[in-house]
Amino acid sequence: MQDFGKVAVLMGGFSSERNISLISGNAVLAALRSKGVDAHAFDPAETELSELKKQGFQAAFNILHGTYGEDGTVQGALEALGIPYTGCGVLASALGMDKYRCKLLWSALGLPVPEFAVLHDDSDFAAVEQQLGLPLFVKPAAEGSSVGVHKIKQTGELSQRYRELRQSGLHGEILAERFISGGEYTCGVFRRQPLPSIRIIPQTEFYDYEAKYNRDDTVYLCPSDLNDEEEREMGKLAVSAFAAIGGGDTMGRVDFLKDKDGKIYLLEVNTLPGMTSHSLIPKSAAQQGVDFADLCVSILENACHG
Repeated sequence: MQDFGKVAVLMGGFSSERNISLISGNAVLAALRSKGVDAHAFDPAETELSELKKQGFQAAFNILHGTYGEDGTVQGALEALGIPYTGCGVLASALGMDKYRCKLLWSALGLPVPEFAVLHDDSDFAAVEQQLGLPLFVKPAAEGSSVGVHKIKQTGELSQRYRELRQSGLHGEILAERFISGGEYTCGVFRRQPLPSIRIIPQTEFYDYEAKYNRDDTVYLCPSDLNDEEEREMGKLAVSAFAAIGGGDTMGRVDFLKDKDGKIYLLEVNTLPGMTSHSLIPKSAAQQGVDFADLCVSILENACHG
């Protein structure tokens, strides 16, 4: 194994996903240390990022989630400090975090996304409900881990949920999105190649924060229930979607919905996928015989040496 020098595992941070980041970060920290890497926890909420240079860190394994951590902000700071880091660069991180602009980009390239509408204070909410149909989803465009996502099932409920989200301080435009009912999937991408897809079957209404992190009854099918042709299609779409935002050779995860007729839609991209016991990238990598610690080392190696 190559010598990476002193490595900071960036975890915690300032976002609504701080606690998940700490869980991911500690898992990565233990994995890297198990492989002999000189890795140390570093929480930007407790220590200024400029201390990375002063303390002699030579690389950063970024596992910060949400605002500041995966929206291009910390990436820009690390670029300025001259410290190589895992995950996407500034532009890809910013685009990936902004679901609205990501959808615009994908749509412009002819990639399939569910129909959506951007909501404003003067929106005709009844018309949006009629256009997209019920149920539908409403969500903030620049949060992760399903923070702020609600399923709208009753006529007239959209305007109420919109007002709640506007007052919540969550980031980004507020989107209403057509409900696609045929199943939830995800497909990882690493070094421009797709990983095996995963079918996600939550026991909650949808794959929400609770199902992702706090429940043990969410079912993950890996290999998924896709046939060979569908698997190839999803893998190709995942690689195209990740390349479109500028993901390059880094690790990412693209989430999908499939309708009842079998059509596959891009939902969103995660440029810093979680690395907890519940997380999806480690499950997918395991299908290819790559264990968690080796995966962490490969991600770090990719950042430091390309």
